[in-house]
Amino acid sequence: MVVTGDERVASVDVTEHDLEVGLMDGRRISVPLEWYPRLAHATPAQLRIWEISAGGYGIHWPELDEDLSTEGLLRGAPVPAG
Repeated sequence: MVVTGDERVASVDVTEHDLEVGLMDGRRISVPLEWYPRLAHATPAQLRIWEISAGGYGIHWPELDEDLSTEGLLRGAPVPAG
């Protein structure tokens, strides 16, 4: 039997140091906020304004022009330096 997860975004929480994303299948991904400089330097108000994108597989912060995918978060892929 093959078990497949539902990697669509269910929730997004931003703490002082971490980005925490809940997936529809119950998993939670937690990554350091410093991996994403636009998010790390944003105000709390800007971080609260996010929307689900890419058919449920992405997160978009319109005020920050930042887009992340659940695929990248699951891979543990920070924004490339430079």
